[in-house]
Amino acid sequence: MASDQAAQLSLEKAWPADLPAHDEHELLTAGRALLRADATGVGRAQWPGLFPDAGQAVAPAFSTARFRVQAAIARRDGSPDKAVVHLVWAGTDRGGTFTDLRITEWHFKRTASQRGASTWTPQPRT
Repeated sequence: MASDQAAQLSLEKAWPADLPAHDEHELLTAGRALLRADATGVGRAQWPGLFPDAGQAVAPAFSTARFRVQAAIARRDGSPDKAVVHLVWAGTDRGGTFTDLRITEWHFKRTASQRGASTWTPQPRT
């Protein structure tokens, strides 16, 4: 099993921080939740645009029991209004095979509300 700290340090070395701390925190929180929803099915109803079949009984690909995020960073993705969350994670699939150092990316776009506040919105995978 790979060291989570080594994976985190590797990500940080490869991609130096380039977002304000509050944006990075918001993106990392959302990215981790999206990954958990995608892999285990837990929380998919929060993002109906990304998981349109969340209400249907679909067996999740991974167990929640041994699922964990090993490392994560959020960085700009070409412009100040786009970001990507890089996640390294581990999990046990339905067949019982445990694998670590899996890699997933979630892309986000900053959207403004009518009141002038902004939020990061996850983008569908293409």
